[in-house]
Amino acid sequence: MDAPAASSRPLGEEALLEFARDSAAKPIEGAVLTRALALGFLAVAISALFLPGHRPVSAAAVVVSLVAYTLARQVQIEFAAIWLVPTEAVFVVMWFVLPLRILPLVVCAAMLLAEVPAVFRHRLPLERTAVLNLAACWHTIGPALVLYLAGVHEPRWRDVPIYAAALLAQFLVDFVVTLLLQLAALGTVELRDHVRTITGAASYDALLAPLGLLAAFPAHRHPEVMLLLLPVLLIVKRVAAEREEKNTTVLELSAAYRHTALLLGDVIEADDEYTGTHSRDVVDLVRDVATKLRLDADEQNLAEFTALLHDIGKVKIPAAIINKPGALDDAEWALMKTHTILGQEMLEPIGGLLGRVGRVVRSCHERWDGSGYPDGLAGEEIPLVARIVCACDAWSAMTTDRSYRPALTNEEAAAELLRCAGTHFDPAVVAALAAVVGI
Repeated sequence: MDAPAASSRPLGEEALLEFARDSAAKPIEGAVLTRALALGFLAVAISALFLPGHRPVSAAAVVVSLVAYTLARQVQIEFAAIWLVPTEAVFVVMWFVLPLRILPLVVCAAMLLAEVPAVFRHRLPLERTAVLNLAACWHTIGPALVLYLAGVHEPRWRDVPIYAAALLAQFLVDFVVTLLLQLAALGTVELRDHVRTITGAASYDALLAPLGLLAAFPAHRHPEVMLLLLPVLLIVKRVAAEREEKNTTVLELSAAYRHTALLLGDVIEADDEYTGTHSRDVVDLVRDVATKLRLDADEQNLAEFTALLHDIGKVKIPAAIINKPGALDDAEWALMKTHTILGQEMLEPIGGLLGRVGRVVRSCHERWDGSGYPDGLAGEEIPLVARIVCACDAWSAMTTDRSYRPALTNEEAAAELLRCAGTHFDPAVVAALAAVVGI
């Protein structure tokens, strides 16, 4: 399994998919840790060759294993941060046809052989391909160690608990190694997202493992039986193609959402230059504060879109009010306060992510003490994303020249922000914002 992407904040499924596709032909990110994992695997696998053997080495078994595993590797199912290859059935058979001490190296050789066509066809960086595959081979160590210590020689139904333990060891080692690979490449990993991704991938392996065990009984004496598993891969290949098509649709939809949001932001900016540029400034602040508060990838995505579009309703407010050089009178202020509702009414009918953004936009001017508008929400009744946007919006407004007053200094804005913590703003959000802007 490969672990792509590089980012300073958690990435959602769409971002991981997009980066994974873009980074396939790029040099390794986090090269030191990735190379350490690759060299560590080689050291362990080569050391295993010196262990006493439970069964003799069969040249026919080695060749058939290499062929079967290499062909199985040609099918790949794309997940958010990894690619699953349906090799589990073949791998389980190899537990019983090869000496366990050579199992990791044979699998490693097959994985590298499987990459040869892609390296030449797509001109992938040879070093990146080799190092990532070596690092990914750690999954073979877990089951090989369990089976070797249990003294497994041939498939037996009474040993099913041992096989289950070997499979669990594979998943645990794979979980840790892919986590490290993602940390090396991303710089950060949302553990919940990683668990979800690995669980989805492991479920495929868990379904294929019993098929491999059934084939292991005849293959134990006749290794060529392993090749009969390959037609099953035609079905898996169809599933992989459908999943790749679905992922492409997801990426296209995500891009459409983002471009729509940027277009709406341009509409705001065309109508009111301050509001447009202000919204872009708030996006950067909100993104950093959301990261500081450890929002997950989906919530960060929602926060980013909300920050960009929180003032979208102002396009329906008369320009004379928006650009009035002095303070608004009561009637004008009452009309201005409707812009959050207008924003919701513009975005919610779109549905999907922008529909969710519309519901949060409505609450971006609520106050922690309940004195805000339009609904008078208080405390944690206010969506967290709205609380973040509210504080960041205020900071940006205070530190920007307005038609009726010059910008405050950072020190003046900081004093006002801290004074209003617990009344206007969520104190936890203020603390995170203060850390982000360095006050």
